[in-house]
Amino acid sequence: MESGLDGHTALALLRWQIELGATEAIGDTPVNRYEAEPPRPAVPAAGPQTPPRPDLPPPAPEVDPVEVAHAAASAARDLDALRAALGDFAHCELKKGARNLVFADGNPAARVMVIGEAPGRDEDIQGKPFVGRAGQLLDRMFDCIGMGRAAPAAEKALYITNILPWRPPQNRDPKPHEVAMLLPFVERHVALVDPDVLVLMGNHSCGALLGRKGITRLRGKWGEALGRPALPMFHPAYLLRNPHAKREAWHDLLMLQARLKETP
Repeated sequence: MESGLDGHTALALLRWQIELGATEAIGDTPVNRYEAEPPRPAVPAAGPQTPPRPDLPPPAPEVDPVEVAHAAASAARDLDALRAALGDFAHCELKKGARNLVFADGNPAARVMVIGEAPGRDEDIQGKPFVGRAGQLLDRMFDCIGMGRAAPAAEKALYITNILPWRPPQNRDPKPHEVAMLLPFVERHVALVDPDVLVLMGNHSCGALLGRKGITRLRGKWGEALGRPALPMFHPAYLLRNPHAKREAWHDLLMLQARLKETP
């Protein structure tokens, strides 16, 4: 049934009702506003499951890189085998962007094992730890107490490595998961070299082996890592940026020298 109203009249009446405060139009069918909404149909979480095919092999289980590293490191009976196992380790993404594996340098018979953080650009190119500006400063520091990586005698020699054997991009800090998966190799490395003393260069080597960071608080105090005396020291790269800290580094070198003299 038509109302007989033209469009202009109907629009004018609608505007008048809105001005009076009307918010909803009244329909022909009554609506119960207190009635609960009907439940919505449940949406299935996933499509139909494809039954396994007996002709295909089962999916490979997830690999734990730390467990793989533990197994590979434990199987190494000497340093050459450990280096080969580290070179074959395929679970660290750093390996893909590095030129060389940086394993170690110096005399494996040394009483002192220096553990840094990670290779830099020069180390990545040469495949040896501590060969850039920071490494040159490290050599001068230990030369002041009559020690060096080239010394043939064990009591004067150094053996040097890092927590990470591959250079992080743009020399960024090591990430916790990288340290965790490569730490078994470091632990085995220390066990095979069997040094009397560890020197932990920088914050990240202290965090990995002492479980603590804050090199300004840790340096100058003996700790214990992997069952051996461990001396935290400023990283030479830090000393290049903060020459005033060389006095504390000299103090720590004298502490090391005294400890070696006291220990047969």
